[in-house]
Amino acid sequence: MASNLDAPTHAETMTDFYWWGIPTLFRCEVEEDPSKVDIGLVGIPHSSGNGITERDQHLGPRALRDVSMEYRRIHREFDFSPWDACRVRDMADVPLPNAMHNDRTIKDIEAYFKRLDQAGTRPVSVGGDHSITLPVLRAIAGRGSHISGEPVAVVHFDAHHDSYGEGDVGEEYLGNIEWAGAWARIMCEENLVDPKKVFQIGIRGHKFAQDEGIYSKQAGYRIIEKAEFDTMGVAAVVEEIRNRIGDTPTYITFDLDALDPAVAPGVSNIEAGYPGMTMGQAMGVLQGMWGMNVIGGDVVCIMPSKDAPNKITAINASVILFEQICLIAASLAKQNESRP
Repeated sequence: MASNLDAPTHAETMTDFYWWGIPTLFRCEVEEDPSKVDIGLVGIPHSSGNGITERDQHLGPRALRDVSMEYRRIHREFDFSPWDACRVRDMADVPLPNAMHNDRTIKDIEAYFKRLDQAGTRPVSVGGDHSITLPVLRAIAGRGSHISGEPVAVVHFDAHHDSYGEGDVGEEYLGNIEWAGAWARIMCEENLVDPKKVFQIGIRGHKFAQDEGIYSKQAGYRIIEKAEFDTMGVAAVVEEIRNRIGDTPTYITFDLDALDPAVAPGVSNIEAGYPGMTMGQAMGVLQGMWGMNVIGGDVVCIMPSKDAPNKITAINASVILFEQICLIAASLAKQNESRP
Protein backbone atom coordinates (compact mmCIF):
# COMPACT_ATOMS: atom_id res chain seq x y z
CA MET A 1 0.00 0.00 0.00
CA ALA A 2 1.41 3.37 -1.04
CA SER A 3 2.02 5.96 1.67
CA ASN A 4 0.65 9.48 1.34
CA LEU A 5 3.19 10.82 3.81
CA ASP A 6 3.99 14.48 3.19
CA ALA A 7 7.45 14.67 4.71
CA PRO A 8 7.70 18.47 5.23
CA THR A 9 4.23 18.67 6.79
CA HIS A 10 4.63 15.67 9.05
CA ALA A 11 8.13 16.75 10.10
CA GLU A 12 6.51 19.60 12.03
CA THR A 13 4.73 17.09 14.25
CA MET A 14 8.02 15.41 15.14
CA THR A 15 9.91 18.36 16.60
CA ASP A 16 8.79 17.63 20.16
CA PHE A 17 10.68 14.34 20.19
CA TYR A 18 14.35 14.59 21.08
CA TRP A 19 15.17 11.33 19.28
CA TRP A 20 14.02 12.63 15.89
CA GLY A 21 16.05 14.78 13.55
CA ILE A 22 19.59 16.08 13.42
CA PRO A 23 20.68 17.01 16.97
CA THR A 24 21.45 20.66 17.68
CA LEU A 25 21.73 22.49 20.97
CA PHE A 26 18.15 22.96 22.21
CA ARG A 27 16.94 22.13 18.70
CA CYS A 28 18.06 25.56 17.50
CA GLU A 29 18.63 26.35 13.85
CA VAL A 30 22.25 26.16 12.73
CA GLU A 31 23.74 29.50 11.72
CA GLU A 32 27.48 30.12 11.46
CA ASP A 33 27.25 33.78 10.41
CA PRO A 34 27.53 35.81 13.66
CA SER A 35 25.86 38.83 12.06
CA LYS A 36 22.62 36.83 12.05
CA VAL A 37 22.88 35.67 15.67
CA ASP A 38 22.21 37.40 19.00
CA ILE A 39 23.19 34.50 21.25
CA GLY A 40 25.53 31.94 19.72
CA LEU A 41 25.61 28.41 21.15
CA VAL A 42 29.08 27.09 20.41
CA GLY A 43 30.67 23.70 20.90
CA ILE A 44 34.35 23.70 21.88
CA PRO A 45 35.40 20.03 21.77
CA HIS A 46 38.83 20.63 23.28
CA SER A 47 40.48 18.43 25.90
CA SER A 48 44.25 18.80 25.59
CA GLY A 49 44.30 21.56 28.21
CA ASN A 50 43.64 19.13 31.05
CA GLY A 51 45.80 16.15 30.22
CA ILE A 52 46.57 15.36 33.87
CA THR A 53 43.12 13.73 34.25
CA GLU A 54 40.61 12.08 31.93
CA ARG A 55 40.59 13.59 28.46
CA ASP A 56 37.16 12.84 27.07
CA GLN A 57 35.84 16.37 27.65
CA HIS A 58 35.95 16.90 23.89
CA LEU A 59 32.85 14.68 23.71
CA GLY A 60 30.87 17.24 25.71
CA PRO A 61 29.30 19.25 22.86
CA ARG A 62 28.08 16.07 21.15
CA ALA A 63 26.49 14.84 24.40
CA LEU A 64 24.76 18.17 25.08
CA ARG A 65 23.38 18.36 21.55
CA ASP A 66 21.74 15.00 22.13
CA VAL A 67 20.06 15.54 25.49
CA SER A 68 19.24 19.25 25.11
CA MET A 69 16.99 18.46 22.14
CA GLU A 70 14.14 17.67 24.51
CA TYR A 71 14.68 20.40 27.06
CA ARG A 72 11.94 22.89 27.96
CA ARG A 73 11.29 26.06 26.00
CA ILE A 74 9.80 28.46 28.58
CA HIS A 75 11.42 29.48 31.86
CA ARG A 76 8.81 28.68 34.51
CA GLU A 77 10.16 31.03 37.21
CA PHE A 78 10.12 34.11 34.98
CA ASP A 79 7.60 33.05 32.32
CA PHE A 80 10.20 33.92 29.70
CA SER A 81 11.11 32.47 26.31
CA PRO A 82 14.68 33.29 25.20
CA TRP A 83 13.88 31.93 21.75
CA ASP A 84 11.21 34.60 21.26
CA ALA A 85 13.32 37.40 22.73
CA CYS A 86 16.49 36.79 20.68
CA ARG A 87 17.95 35.01 17.71
CA VAL A 88 19.46 32.02 19.51
CA ARG A 89 21.33 29.73 17.13
CA ASP A 90 23.62 26.72 17.24
CA MET A 91 26.85 27.95 15.65
CA ALA A 92 28.34 24.44 15.42
CA ASP A 93 31.82 23.64 16.74
CA VAL A 94 35.00 25.71 16.74
CA PRO A 95 37.43 24.24 14.17
CA LEU A 96 40.45 22.84 16.02
CA PRO A 97 43.21 22.11 13.50
CA ASN A 98 45.76 21.98 16.36
CA ALA A 99 43.59 19.98 18.75
CA MET A 100 46.47 17.93 20.18
CA HIS A 101 48.46 21.08 21.04
CA ASN A 102 46.75 23.03 23.79
CA ASP A 103 48.45 26.43 23.51
CA ARG A 104 47.98 26.61 19.74
CA THR A 105 44.36 25.57 20.10
CA ILE A 106 43.76 28.34 22.65
CA LYS A 107 44.78 30.85 19.97
CA ASP A 108 42.46 29.17 17.44
CA ILE A 109 39.54 29.42 19.87
CA GLU A 110 40.29 33.08 20.57
CA ALA A 111 40.33 33.90 16.84
CA TYR A 112 36.96 32.18 16.39
CA PHE A 113 35.33 34.14 19.22
CA LYS A 114 36.75 37.45 18.04
CA ARG A 115 34.44 37.07 15.05
CA LEU A 116 31.52 36.82 17.44
CA ASP A 117 32.75 39.80 19.46
CA GLN A 118 32.99 42.02 16.39
CA ALA A 119 29.42 41.11 15.46
CA GLY A 120 28.15 41.62 19.01
CA THR A 121 27.10 37.98 19.28
CA ARG A 122 27.03 36.86 22.90
CA PRO A 123 28.42 33.34 23.32
CA VAL A 124 27.25 30.41 25.39
CA SER A 125 29.81 27.65 25.03
CA VAL A 126 29.94 23.93 25.73
CA GLY A 127 33.33 22.47 26.58
CA GLY A 128 35.68 20.93 26.53
CA ASP A 129 38.00 21.36 29.47
CA HIS A 130 38.25 24.56 31.49
CA SER A 131 41.09 26.03 29.44
CA ILE A 132 38.44 27.18 26.93
CA THR A 133 37.27 30.03 29.17
CA LEU A 134 40.50 32.01 28.74
CA PRO A 135 40.35 32.46 24.94
CA VAL A 136 36.65 33.31 25.10
CA LEU A 137 37.39 36.05 27.65
CA ARG A 138 40.29 37.30 25.56
CA ALA A 139 37.85 37.79 22.70
CA ILE A 140 34.87 39.38 24.47
CA ALA A 141 36.31 40.97 27.63
CA GLY A 142 38.66 43.79 28.47
CA ARG A 143 39.42 47.08 26.78
CA GLY A 144 39.25 46.83 23.00
CA SER A 145 36.52 44.23 22.99
CA HIS A 146 33.21 45.10 21.37
CA ILE A 147 30.81 43.24 23.66
CA SER A 148 32.12 44.53 27.00
CA GLY A 149 34.77 47.16 26.26
CA GLU A 150 36.08 46.89 29.81
CA PRO A 151 37.34 44.36 32.35
CA VAL A 152 34.43 42.12 33.24
CA ALA A 153 33.06 40.42 36.31
CA VAL A 154 33.26 36.63 36.44
CA VAL A 155 31.05 34.26 38.42
CA HIS A 156 33.00 31.02 38.49
CA PHE A 157 31.43 27.82 39.83
CA ASP A 158 34.05 25.16 40.54
CA ALA A 159 35.47 22.76 43.10
CA HIS A 160 38.95 24.15 42.28
CA HIS A 161 40.49 27.62 41.99
CA ASP A 162 42.11 27.12 38.55
CA SER A 163 44.47 30.01 39.32
CA TYR A 164 47.52 27.83 39.88
CA GLY A 165 51.08 28.91 39.11
CA GLU A 166 53.61 31.43 40.34
CA GLY A 167 52.02 34.50 38.79
CA ASP A 168 54.17 34.35 35.66
CA VAL A 169 52.19 34.00 32.42
CA GLY A 170 55.17 32.32 30.82
CA GLU A 171 55.33 29.50 33.33
CA GLU A 172 54.77 26.03 31.85
CA TYR A 173 53.02 23.05 33.38
CA LEU A 174 53.85 19.74 31.72
CA GLY A 175 54.60 21.66 28.54
CA ASN A 176 51.47 23.83 28.49
CA ILE A 177 51.21 27.48 29.50
CA GLU A 178 47.51 28.21 29.12
CA TRP A 179 46.19 25.00 30.61
CA ALA A 180 42.95 24.32 32.42
CA GLY A 181 44.40 25.07 35.85
CA ALA A 182 45.83 28.49 34.95
CA TRP A 183 43.10 30.36 33.07
CA ALA A 184 41.69 32.02 36.22
CA ARG A 185 45.14 33.47 36.96
CA ILE A 186 45.98 34.57 33.43
CA MET A 187 42.63 36.37 32.95
CA CYS A 188 43.59 38.68 35.81
CA GLU A 189 47.22 39.15 34.74
CA GLU A 190 45.95 40.24 31.31
CA ASN A 191 43.42 42.70 32.81
CA LEU A 192 40.47 40.93 31.27
CA VAL A 193 38.62 41.00 34.59
CA ASP A 194 38.05 43.27 37.56
CA PRO A 195 39.50 41.06 40.32
CA LYS A 196 37.27 42.64 42.95
CA LYS A 197 34.29 41.38 40.93
CA VAL A 198 35.41 37.78 40.49
CA PHE A 199 33.53 35.16 42.48
CA GLN A 200 34.78 31.59 42.90
CA ILE A 201 31.92 29.54 44.30
CA GLY A 202 31.87 25.93 45.49
CA ILE A 203 35.54 25.29 46.24
CA ARG A 204 35.90 22.09 48.27
CA GLY A 205 37.99 19.00 48.91
CA HIS A 206 41.42 18.53 50.43
CA LYS A 207 44.32 20.72 49.29
CA PHE A 208 47.21 19.85 47.01
CA ALA A 209 49.43 22.31 48.90
CA GLN A 210 49.31 24.58 51.95
CA ASP A 211 49.13 27.73 49.81
CA GLU A 212 46.51 26.43 47.39
CA GLY A 213 44.38 29.28 46.09
CA ILE A 214 46.96 31.89 47.11
CA TYR A 215 46.78 33.73 43.78
CA SER A 216 42.99 34.04 43.98
CA LYS A 217 43.24 35.38 47.52
CA GLN A 218 46.00 37.86 46.77
CA ALA A 219 44.26 39.09 43.60
CA GLY A 220 41.16 39.90 45.63
CA TYR A 221 38.76 37.30 44.25
CA ARG A 222 35.77 36.61 46.48
CA ILE A 223 36.16 32.92 47.29
CA ILE A 224 33.05 31.25 48.68
CA GLU A 225 34.06 27.72 49.55
CA LYS A 226 31.28 25.16 49.70
CA ALA A 227 31.32 25.13 53.52
CA GLU A 228 30.82 28.91 53.64
CA PHE A 229 28.19 28.68 50.91
CA ASP A 230 26.16 26.31 53.07
CA THR A 231 26.47 28.64 56.06
CA MET A 232 25.52 31.76 54.08
CA GLY A 233 22.68 30.25 52.07
CA VAL A 234 21.70 31.00 48.50
CA ALA A 235 19.97 34.32 49.20
CA ALA A 236 23.00 35.84 50.94
CA VAL A 237 25.35 34.65 48.17
CA VAL A 238 23.12 36.20 45.53
CA GLU A 239 22.92 39.47 47.47
CA GLU A 240 26.70 39.71 47.66
CA ILE A 241 27.09 38.94 43.95
CA ARG A 242 24.60 41.64 42.99
CA ASN A 243 26.08 44.21 45.39
CA ARG A 244 29.67 43.66 44.29
CA ILE A 245 29.09 43.36 40.56
CA GLY A 246 26.25 45.80 39.93
CA ASP A 247 25.85 46.59 36.22
CA THR A 248 29.36 45.44 35.23
CA PRO A 249 29.36 43.11 32.19
CA THR A 250 29.44 39.61 33.65
CA TYR A 251 30.61 36.23 32.39
CA ILE A 252 29.49 32.96 33.99
CA THR A 253 31.64 29.86 33.82
CA PHE A 254 30.37 26.61 35.32
CA ASP A 255 32.67 23.66 35.93
CA LEU A 256 30.38 20.72 36.52
CA ASP A 257 32.62 19.37 39.28
CA ALA A 258 31.14 22.10 41.49
CA LEU A 259 28.05 19.88 41.63
CA ASP A 260 27.74 16.91 43.92
CA PRO A 261 28.84 13.62 42.30
CA ALA A 262 25.34 12.26 42.92
CA VAL A 263 23.92 14.67 40.34
CA ALA A 264 27.04 15.03 38.17
CA PRO A 265 29.05 11.79 38.19
CA GLY A 266 30.42 12.31 34.67
CA VAL A 267 33.02 15.02 35.26
CA SER A 268 36.75 15.08 34.60
CA ASN A 269 37.96 16.14 38.06
CA ILE A 270 35.37 14.55 40.30
CA GLU A 271 35.69 15.80 43.90
CA ALA A 272 34.31 13.13 46.17
CA GLY A 273 34.15 13.01 49.95
CA TYR A 274 32.81 16.51 50.45
CA PRO A 275 29.23 17.19 49.29
CA GLY A 276 29.06 19.44 46.24
CA MET A 277 26.37 21.90 45.26
CA THR A 278 22.88 20.59 44.63
CA MET A 279 21.10 21.54 41.44
CA GLY A 280 18.67 23.54 43.58
CA GLN A 281 21.53 25.61 44.99
CA ALA A 282 23.07 26.17 41.58
CA MET A 283 19.74 27.19 40.10
CA GLY A 284 19.10 29.49 43.04
CA VAL A 285 22.29 31.45 42.39
CA LEU A 286 21.83 31.60 38.62
CA GLN A 287 18.19 32.65 38.85
CA GLY A 288 19.17 35.18 41.50
CA MET A 289 21.29 36.92 38.86
CA TRP A 290 18.20 37.71 36.77
CA GLY A 291 18.38 41.24 35.36
CA MET A 292 22.18 41.50 35.60
CA ASN A 293 24.30 42.41 32.58
CA VAL A 294 25.35 38.88 31.59
CA ILE A 295 27.37 38.87 28.36
CA GLY A 296 28.35 35.21 28.02
CA GLY A 297 28.79 31.88 29.69
CA ASP A 298 30.04 28.34 29.43
CA VAL A 299 29.64 24.87 30.89
CA VAL A 300 32.78 22.75 31.00
CA CYS A 301 34.42 19.48 32.02
CA ILE A 302 31.64 17.02 31.28
CA MET A 303 32.88 13.47 30.75
CA PRO A 304 30.15 11.69 28.75
CA SER A 305 32.09 8.42 28.79
CA LYS A 306 31.79 8.37 32.61
CA ASP A 307 28.22 9.60 32.87
CA ALA A 308 25.42 7.50 34.34
CA PRO A 309 23.33 5.44 31.90
CA ASN A 310 20.48 7.98 32.13
CA LYS A 311 22.95 10.77 31.16
CA ILE A 312 22.15 12.77 34.28
CA THR A 313 25.33 14.86 34.09
CA ALA A 314 24.54 15.92 30.54
CA ILE A 315 20.92 16.61 31.44
CA ASN A 316 21.91 18.81 34.37
CA ALA A 317 24.46 20.56 32.15
CA SER A 318 21.61 21.35 29.75
CA VAL A 319 19.66 22.88 32.62
CA ILE A 320 22.59 25.13 33.50
CA LEU A 321 23.05 26.11 29.84
CA PHE A 322 19.38 27.02 29.60
CA GLU A 323 19.69 29.29 32.65
CA GLN A 324 22.68 31.04 31.08
CA ILE A 325 20.85 31.51 27.79
CA CYS A 326 17.87 32.99 29.62
CA LEU A 327 20.05 35.39 31.65
CA ILE A 328 21.73 36.69 28.50
CA ALA A 329 18.46 36.94 26.55
CA ALA A 330 16.81 38.82 29.43
CA SER A 331 19.78 41.21 29.55
CA LEU A 332 19.51 41.88 25.81
CA ALA A 333 15.75 42.37 26.06
CA LYS A 334 16.27 44.85 28.89
CA GLN A 335 18.79 46.80 26.81
CA ASN A 336 16.44 46.88 23.83
CA GLU A 337 13.59 48.20 25.99
CA SER A 338 15.76 51.04 27.28
CA ARG A 339 16.66 52.28 23.81
CA PRO A 340 14.70 55.28 22.51
